[in-house]
Amino acid sequence: MTDAGRIEDTVDSRFVSSESPTSPRIMAGGHPCQGVHWTPKGNPAPRVAFIATHYNVDFSEHYFAPYLASRGYGFLGWNTRYRGAEDMFLLEHALVDISVGVKWLREVAGVETVVLFGNSGGGSLMAAYQAEATRSTLSGKLKGAGAERLAALPPADFYVSSNAHIGRPEVMTDWMDASVTDEWDPVATDPSLDPFNPDNGPPYAPEFVTRYRAAQRARNQRITDWVKAELARLNAAGIPDRIFPLFRMWGDLRCMDPALDPSDRKPRWCYRGDPAIANRSPSIGRASMLTSWLSMWSLETSDCQGEPHLKKLAVPSLVIQGTADTGVFPSDAARIHKAIGASDKQLQMLPGAHYFEDSAQHRHDAADVVTSWLQARI
Repeated sequence: MTDAGRIEDTVDSRFVSSESPTSPRIMAGGHPCQGVHWTPKGNPAPRVAFIATHYNVDFSEHYFAPYLASRGYGFLGWNTRYRGAEDMFLLEHALVDISVGVKWLREVAGVETVVLFGNSGGGSLMAAYQAEATRSTLSGKLKGAGAERLAALPPADFYVSSNAHIGRPEVMTDWMDASVTDEWDPVATDPSLDPFNPDNGPPYAPEFVTRYRAAQRARNQRITDWVKAELARLNAAGIPDRIFPLFRMWGDLRCMDPALDPSDRKPRWCYRGDPAIANRSPSIGRASMLTSWLSMWSLETSDCQGEPHLKKLAVPSLVIQGTADTGVFPSDAARIHKAIGASDKQLQMLPGAHYFEDSAQHRHDAADVVTSWLQARI
């Protein structure tokens, strides 16, 4: 079975929506938590199910859902209140919303075994969920029912990382253009750091790479320093928050130089196509509330960094990584695998791009790897 259309014909789907302990249904009718539960045709209640959630991308129709559902599993593509609202993201509320999906699987769908499926940016988010369910550290950020839920998240039984970024602050910093000299001017550039200046490469000299990576971290810190000062200034005037823009976020040297972190990826390419064009266009983190920057993007303050959560994982964990991915690289997958605290963990490199979108067969192959790994453990 290699045709995606035929795969869709072998599964059923059901829309699911719910309130959250920290967010009610809005007056217009929408629920903060919603998604689609995919199941094998004729089997609406499989005992093993996956759940996949992203920071802001709608995962309700996740590409992997029919591939796993057709193999006998449930798959809940689950969205938090922040679907399409990256600029508003706060981790503690997102984790509460994910718990609504996990509880629905166990208490309504009758699922006995829950697998967290962390795809792309969702890898660190699902790791944060399991880590918080294992040992709560964030409950003090909420009050009342939210704090109670955050202190008692229902844990999952397995964790899968699929073509995942190590963490939200890390991926933004890896991708940001280090040559920006003025955050309010999209064209202000230090030519000696410009990754698109042919005098600098590619290929990039090791000395340039070292200087560039340091400048990326410095840019992240400059933004954090400004955000903290601006938030204090506004709060003193009775203003809780504000939004601000971010420019030029496709400057990862690995996108331009295939000799860095080598793989089977298309050279001089990124998720948005030509990096030089993508870098001048709206992209990841293109707008952010001050509090969202501190929660999601800041290297100094964000709880969305991957390694602190990954090291708390004790459940069996699988890391799969496509060798042609143009935004997650072999060293990223190795770093995730190394950071996972579980003794039962496995890393497998597979043919294919970020969403295994280059062929249906790559998706079938990836689904076979995931299900074979899982079957050996349940």
